Amino acid sequence: MTRKPFQRRRKLIKPGLQLRLTAIFTGLCALSLLLQFILFQSALTSAALELPTDSARMLDLSQGIVIKVLAISFLACLPLTFLVGILTTFKFAGPIWRFETFLNAILRGEKPRNFTLRKGDHLNDLADLLVRATKPLREDEASDKEVVAENIKENTKRPSLPAILRRVS
Repeated sequence: MTRKPFQRRRKLIKPGLQLRLTAIFTGLCALSLLLQFILFQSALTSAALELPTDSARMLDLSQGIVIKVLAISFLACLPLTFLVGILTTFKFAGPIWRFETFLNAILRGEKPRNFTLRKGDHLNDLADLLVRATKPLREDEASDKEVVAENIKENTKRPSLPAILRRVS
């Protein structure tokens, strides 16, 4: 499988942020599975108590069945939720990392060029706003460099022949 030139190789770009958000998703999934377990167990208990005979046997069987279903649900849903959480946070953790590197470069006194985010990334409006808001900070020195370059160019020009003749006379 070939990699696109601008495709990210790492999925955990900002591990602290991504893992924290993914843990929240996974925790919510676990809570919903536990609620489902409690409701399912309650429904089976009510049904077992209404049986004319063998209600105790039904309660024993139902508890084992519900715990087995809960374990299977946890094993299937929680890792899937974790994986989906990492992959979805990846689309905005990358841009946040890019914003931080861009702003840190400005704080160090560098004049980074304008940037764009990868296709499919979120926070494009914020990226455009950052680029536009920092443009005056980054252009001041760029225009100074242009003036310096023009001055150097003017000072290193060879004088024309009539100017040389004027100096001699």
